[in-house]
Amino acid sequence: MSETIDDDLYKRTLALLEPGDIELVGAIVHTTLSGREDLEMQELTVAINDVISDHADKGDAWIYAGNDDTDFSSNQFQGLSVEDDEFVWECQQLLREGTFDLVFYYEATADHDAIVEDLESLDHVDRVTPVP
Repeated sequence: MSETIDDDLYKRTLALLEPGDIELVGAIVHTTLSGREDLEMQELTVAINDVISDHADKGDAWIYAGNDDTDFSSNQFQGLSVEDDEFVWECQQLLREGTFDLVFYYEATADHDAIVEDLESLDHVDRVTPVP
């Protein structure tokens, strides 16, 4: 992947973290998965949900696909706490230069360093770009 594309994606992700109701941080998960590996990409999203949930101190999370919400786009998902449907994370799944990049953001109160470290050890992950 070229530096220009990585820089553009980083800047766009940083813009998503602009101040709002809650302070957010993020991670761009660059994968080795091609556009033909949708099932593996979905499985990786579930594994990432587990990592973020483990370090966000909100208990287990379930994945909301937003199919019933016109404000959601395709390939946009949220992790919501099982206990009270509280926001845990949100992501966009992007197919860029033939492989998926998954852009996740979550509350800054989560253990960002531990999340990034655990994400780097998952199958199909090429590298992780933390976005403070």
